[in-house]
Amino acid sequence: MSELTLTLIKLGFLAVLWLFVLSAVSVIRSDIFGTKVPSQPRAKVAKQPKPPAAPKQRKGKAPRGVPTKLQVVSGPNSGQSVPLGTDPILLGRGTDAAIRLDDDYVSTRHARFASNGEQWFVEDLGSTNGTYLGSQRITSPVAVALGTQVRLGKTIVELRK
Repeated sequence: MSELTLTLIKLGFLAVLWLFVLSAVSVIRSDIFGTKVPSQPRAKVAKQPKPPAAPKQRKGKAPRGVPTKLQVVSGPNSGQSVPLGTDPILLGRGTDAAIRLDDDYVSTRHARFASNGEQWFVEDLGSTNGTYLGSQRITSPVAVALGTQVRLGKTIVELRK
């Protein structure tokens, strides 16, 4: 082989090596710092019509068997909770999560709890280590009952009154 061919092979190998290093650094950076939040406010979205009002109940009391909060029962953030409303609740390591989990096995946007007005559902958002309902890994939105444990990494959360 000629000297020029060997030099071109060396330079090509060096370029591929640098691409690998830069992609590894990019992955590590996004894992540590999460995704960037847009600095400009989003355009206003047209409001959806409100669902029909539920039957009147005593003020301050939720109906029997209806969860009022999502609580971390085991793991690094044990004891942390979020009141349930109509908006979905995001769990993960990212800054946009309603419950920010300090668990190495939890993804930036790991799972979401959402309600259809009658029942709460948990949905895995494509996490690396998965979301488990009991010992069953979930791949699509699954209904969650009061007191059912949902595992995300080493963290366990459940719906409580």
